Amino acid sequence: MKSKCKTLVAAALVALGGTTVKAQQNMENVLNEKQQAVVAISCFEAKGDQQRLAGAINEGLDAGLTVSQVKEALSHLYAYTGFPRSLNALGTLQSVLKERKDKGITDEEGRDASPLPQDYDALKQGTEVQTKVSGRAFNYTFAPATDYYLKAHLFGDIFARDNLTHSQRELVTVSALSGLEGCESQLKSHVNGARNMGLSEAEIRSIPAVLEAKVGAREAWRARKAIAEVLGGECNEGEPVKDPMFPTGQPNSAYAKYFIGNSYLAPLSTGKVPVSNVTFEPGCRNNWHIHHKGIQVLICVGGTGWYQEWGKPARKLNPGDVVEIPEGVKHWHGATRDSWFQHVAFTVAEEGASNEWLEPVTDEEYNKLK
Repeated sequence: MKSKCKTLVAAALVALGGTTVKAQQNMENVLNEKQQAVVAISCFEAKGDQQRLAGAINEGLDAGLTVSQVKEALSHLYAYTGFPRSLNALGTLQSVLKERKDKGITDEEGRDASPLPQDYDALKQGTEVQTKVSGRAFNYTFAPATDYYLKAHLFGDIFARDNLTHSQRELVTVSALSGLEGCESQLKSHVNGARNMGLSEAEIRSIPAVLEAKVGAREAWRARKAIAEVLGGECNEGEPVKDPMFPTGQPNSAYAKYFIGNSYLAPLSTGKVPVSNVTFEPGCRNNWHIHHKGIQVLICVGGTGWYQEWGKPARKLNPGDVVEIPEGVKHWHGATRDSWFQHVAFTVAEEGASNEWLEPVTDEEYNKLK
């Protein structure tokens, strides 16, 4: 039941792009408004979404973040997302501050970082900080120059700037990496680092709820998966569809008896050739069935799924794949176990066309697919 509830929540978020009461409660109970704003600001910086970043910055300043704190978070991230993302985000901050000033809003500047001692040893201090963040000594011997920059500059120079605490910097980093694909290893490392630098487990586990409410389902899923792997727990929702092209629609109640799992239907066209977007939660598939006097076409638009004809191997489907299902062929289609799946479907039908619904695809059959 718990897993089913999680998938329904994820479906609602994909469909509406909004917040859930549960997510809001989780944020209010653990992360304060300033922390929530930091999560959103950092993730939007990483994604390069300047429009939504501007909104997040406004929310953060309204919540009491100082200009110095926002500026420092965006500067900190150049080491993780690159100078282009960081500089663009700082430009957005400048524009937001000008707009607020023109409206008569005075934002607190906050204090700048304290000067470092004359004898400050960035390499020594950075090595100590990096070891604390990682929980172990770290030496990147393959690229000694990179190892030096990591220790002396990132963990030595940047982390020494005390207008953000080390735990705040790790909150910034985890939130940003949740917005980037292909950085799962680094994300997990910094989830552990956030714990090592003083964020409570409850605070860390609340980050996905903020991302879910303020940024998006994929970013929340990415964070939740990494946190579960590092801190323990479950993440059974499956990977959400990336940048869905079409709405998820409503629960496919009329055909629910022919499906294992939850599916959703969004009519796109109701003319002579009806066209619909069908969304499957992870593990959902329809029964074996046959289209009589009609050819059905599936256009895969999101996630990963399966299509199988009777007596033939199953075919894995990815966005851009097209399946033309001949008249009279017994088949089924649905999502993979670990991903949501969407396809657009339409049928070129003759007079008297019908669907013949048959037996379900058993768990034994389905679980053999890889």
